[in-house]
Amino acid sequence: MQYIPRLRRYARALTGDASAADDLVQDALERALRKQDLWREGSDLRAWLFTVMHNVFINQVRSAAASRTVALDASLAELPQPQAGDRLEIRDLDAALQRLPDEQRTVLLLVGLEQMSYEDAARVLDVPIGTVMSRLSRGRERLRRLLQGLPDSSASLKVIK
Repeated sequence: MQYIPRLRRYARALTGDASAADDLVQDALERALRKQDLWREGSDLRAWLFTVMHNVFINQVRSAAASRTVALDASLAELPQPQAGDRLEIRDLDAALQRLPDEQRTVLLLVGLEQMSYEDAARVLDVPIGTVMSRLSRGRERLRRLLQGLPDSSASLKVIK
C-alpha cells in the first residue's frame, strides 16, 4: 500500500493520462499479486513493483492500449496549484518530456521524479547501470535543449548497426 502513490505518480508521468495511469497501476498490482512468488524475500519491493509496472506499460504500448490524450491540467488536479508563471513552466516541462524518446523519459522519471538510484533504475528497466547513466545524460541534455528552444542535436545522430 505504501508504494501506490509513487506508482501512480510514475504511471501518470509515463502515460500522460490520469485514467490510463490508474489502469496501469491496477494492472501492475494485479500482476504483482499473481506473480508474488517471483519476488525474492529481502529484495527491494519498491524496485520489483516498478519493474512489474514498467513491463506492463511496455506490453500496453506494444499493443497500442495506452493513449496520451488528456491535458496536463487534468493530471495535476490533485497536486497543490502552482502560480500562473509556474503553471506555464510545468506545461513546457510536460510537453518537453513527452517529446523525449521513451527510453530517456523513463530513466529521467525514475531517477529524477522517483529518486531511484541508478542501480534500482537499471533493475527496473532490465538494463546495465551504464545504459541508465548514458540515457540519463542524453535525456537531461535533450530536455535542457528543448526547454531552451534550441534545435534538437540528437536529430543529427546516425544509427549504426
